[in-house]
Amino acid sequence: MNPTVPNHPGCGQVTFLGAGPGDPGLLTLRAVEALAAADVLIADPDVLDVVRAHVRPGVAADAQGAPPQADDGSSSAAGVPVLRDTANLVMGAARGGKRVVRAVAGDPGLDGYAADEMLACAAEGIVFEVVPGIAAAVGVPAYAGVPLRDAQNADVRFVDARTADERCWSEVGSSDATAVVSATLETVAAAAGELVAAGRKPDTPLTVTVAGTTTRQRTWTATLGTIAQVLKSAKVLPSPQGAQPVIAVVGERGAAERRDQLSWFESKPLFGWKVLVPRTKEQAASLSDQLRSYGAVPSEVPTIAVEPPRTPQQMERAVKGLVTGRYEWIAFTSVNAVKAVREKFEEYGLDARAFAGIKVAAVGEQTAKSLIDFGVKPDLVPSGEQSAAGLLEDWPPYDPVFDPIDRVFLPRADIATETLVAGLIELGWEVDDVTAYRTVRASPPPAETREAIKGGGFDAVLFTSSSTVRNLVGIAGKPHNVTIIACIGPATAKTVEEHGLRVDVLSPEPSVLKLAEALADFGAARRQAAIENGDPVTRPSERRPGSRRRARS
Repeated sequence: MNPTVPNHPGCGQVTFLGAGPGDPGLLTLRAVEALAAADVLIADPDVLDVVRAHVRPGVAADAQGAPPQADDGSSSAAGVPVLRDTANLVMGAARGGKRVVRAVAGDPGLDGYAADEMLACAAEGIVFEVVPGIAAAVGVPAYAGVPLRDAQNADVRFVDARTADERCWSEVGSSDATAVVSATLETVAAAAGELVAAGRKPDTPLTVTVAGTTTRQRTWTATLGTIAQVLKSAKVLPSPQGAQPVIAVVGERGAAERRDQLSWFESKPLFGWKVLVPRTKEQAASLSDQLRSYGAVPSEVPTIAVEPPRTPQQMERAVKGLVTGRYEWIAFTSVNAVKAVREKFEEYGLDARAFAGIKVAAVGEQTAKSLIDFGVKPDLVPSGEQSAAGLLEDWPPYDPVFDPIDRVFLPRADIATETLVAGLIELGWEVDDVTAYRTVRASPPPAETREAIKGGGFDAVLFTSSSTVRNLVGIAGKPHNVTIIACIGPATAKTVEEHGLRVDVLSPEPSVLKLAEALADFGAARRQAAIENGDPVTRPSERRPGSRRRARS
């Protein structure tokens, strides 16, 4: 039967999708497209979080575990697929006309259960397609810095320790090919023993990687004869979630000296660091992306909630004044100010064309970006410090010859300082200082997050203003003494010290991106010092002295 021709009128279709070995960034473009179009998502539990972010809100998502094996130890008997809950879910949704995405770890072509489900779809004439993914046996060694081939030896053998029989071990053990062994932490030493028994020398180099391609990745270098002792010395504990899959690479191309040079992923300056970002997801987007590029795991915790002004009339008059030509300039000092004006525009049926003839100023890269997203290109962004003072440095004085209107619209928060207003008045401008939004302390984060903050579960925290310091302490408590504290500027650092905490990192410029860069430099220096001293590279949260951090005297 042709699987591309549906047997049931109005039948949906199934996409068997490879989600890769764990890094969400390894999803293919075609995989992301398929997920965005899905009506139903059925995923292996270990990749559900990887793929769920790409489906539409409200799409049914279900995690399915491995099925029970057939009596003969296989997933099918006599060539007939053994239908299990997952297959029934997939086919039931497809029969109902749904677009189903069946996501598996790695690549669907290497998943026997997915193959059985494909056969079942084909038997009923349900349309299906296959979107390949990066197999763990290929992706994990690449992230571990272990090349599988070189110019001298191109022979690579792949072994699944769960299904390998004596003949398989004998063939791989008697060759000098690079062997890529899929196993678990509990069985990898036994697999090494099988290779030695089959003819491999006990001193053959070996690398073992767990949680590959994720920020939990960890790689050990040993030999076939020493791997059991190395794992024991490392005090590797069984996972409460069950067997932990590993990829072991056996052969000279996995030797320690080679991995030291090629380990690009685990050597990132903030690799595995859990970094607290006390900002909303909207504010923290680019900052979190930059932290991820350094290997960190950002966790956004809003400390400030934004609410409309108590009385909207002042804002309404100012927006109408924009349309009627009351202002020469409008100055935005935050993303929230842009959002407040944009929402008021939408309320009145206006768009970016209402800014025609008005000069626009913006403080900060993110504020400028939010304006550009709105369709407005700023005429003035500070050339130096991204602050009110920096804006005033570049702001032109009022000139009655060149400026037909002497008034500036300044939409701001209710707690904004008067620096910008006073400076503009000094330059000869009239200022309508309008409360566009109010800032209030956010609700406390979940109990788990509060405990992590106070108990040392975070490796670092980034403070971008004095209010984020006060509000975080107010809603969640003080960061533990092991947590590295990074501040955007001297005023924020002073507030940190007033709360009895010590500043570890100070940004050279008042920019959130420079702040992240400064933290990465700190992490890189800390890592290098550990290597030079012959110490293991650890995260700050892995060292927990008893006393709370105190400010420097």
